[in-house]
Amino acid sequence: MPISLHAAFVPSALQMLGSCDHLIDKAEGWCGETGCAHADTIGARIHEDMFPFSYQVKSVAVHTAGAIAGVRAGVFAPDLNPPPEDFAGLRARIAEARSALESVDEDELEGFIGKPVRFEFRHFRMDFTAEDFLLSFSQPNFYFHAATAYDILRMKGVAVGKRDFMGRVRLAAA
Repeated sequence: MPISLHAAFVPSALQMLGSCDHLIDKAEGWCGETGCAHADTIGARIHEDMFPFSYQVKSVAVHTAGAIAGVRAGVFAPDLNPPPEDFAGLRARIAEARSALESVDEDELEGFIGKPVRFEFRHFRMDFTAEDFLLSFSQPNFYFHAATAYDILRMKGVAVGKRDFMGRVRLAAA
């Protein structure tokens, strides 16, 4: 039996949203333990030309739930609003995305297969089918941003490891 588009995208997106939620908790706890200002962690960057931790977390939400919204609309554009400036705001953004993804019906998502979806950013355009947009554009993006959020915390000295990044894996039923 072939795997559905829903099965290929939604569970992995939910896993990374859970991972980011956990990373936010770890970051806030570390700030409390070390006395590091929340803003210093939320605004931390791996390199000056990269976006901060807050943007990375926001982008996981954008490329999960926002990607589904883009498929529904037939067009996806990056969210240019500033990211939340505190841990509570980041948690809320992740919770909103999780709620939106949990409500995605498998039949609805399967119905989008073959539907055109356009990525638009300023004067740049890329045309996809819904499945190629989700699996070759948004999915790599949400993994990239989740990994970058994790890397920023590691760089700061937060005690996170591979299990913190992977989140809750889907095990076979006993």
